[in-house]
Amino acid sequence: MMAMMRIVLDFGNTLHKAGIFDGEKLILLEKYTRLNRPKLKELLAAFPSIKSGIASSVVHYPTGTKKFLQNHLEFFIELSGRTSLPLINKYKTPATLGRDRIACAVAASRLFPEVPALVINAGTCITYDLVTAQKEYLGGAISPGLQMRLKAMHTFTRKLPLIELQDAGNLVGSNTRESMISGAVHGTAAEVKGVIGEYKKHYPGLQVILSGGDMEYLDKLLKIRIFALPNIVMVGLNYILEYNLQYAK
Repeated sequence: MMAMMRIVLDFGNTLHKAGIFDGEKLILLEKYTRLNRPKLKELLAAFPSIKSGIASSVVHYPTGTKKFLQNHLEFFIELSGRTSLPLINKYKTPATLGRDRIACAVAASRLFPEVPALVINAGTCITYDLVTAQKEYLGGAISPGLQMRLKAMHTFTRKLPLIELQDAGNLVGSNTRESMISGAVHGTAAEVKGVIGEYKKHYPGLQVILSGGDMEYLDKLLKIRIFALPNIVMVGLNYILEYNLQYAK
């Protein structure tokens, strides 16, 4: 129903995203280098039935944006370490836990409620997040992302160039550019396979979920059974908003 429409905002390291949900269905996803009040005003004007929203940020965003949302929505929350969640957070330092990571965990718990789930989100960094079948978020790992690995090779050497990632490349690079891409992409794929293998040893029946902006480079190389969900952070944020709306009524 239109009354269930919600706006979900994710202020990430590289991009700012705005998603419009009709219940559990993502009907519009917009990406910006910078999401400001005029753009938000346009979105809300295009979908006047939106009454609730959530914002998650791993970077600073203007306080004016938050005030705008508070003034224009009947219900608005900003995800923090104190936000009520539909799972048990066993991370030792919840205040330092990335908002995107907890959103991934919530989505995994909702999508696969009866098995342990490992979310691999390939973005600026590659994050691994584990949720048990008992809806307990345990934590995971953080690793350099593909672009970060390429930039590090350039930054910490004198001769390696700064290159952009355009394809997965060949396993055997025949020049410097191809060799760097092979090291970044194929090396990361090997890392991901190894991590998945270790988790499966400890958590039988593990469901693996792959997401993030760079998932396409890894998906074709992993050659294992995984569930691909490109916008898992947005999906998780929507579930968190839905959960908190239940208690607001």
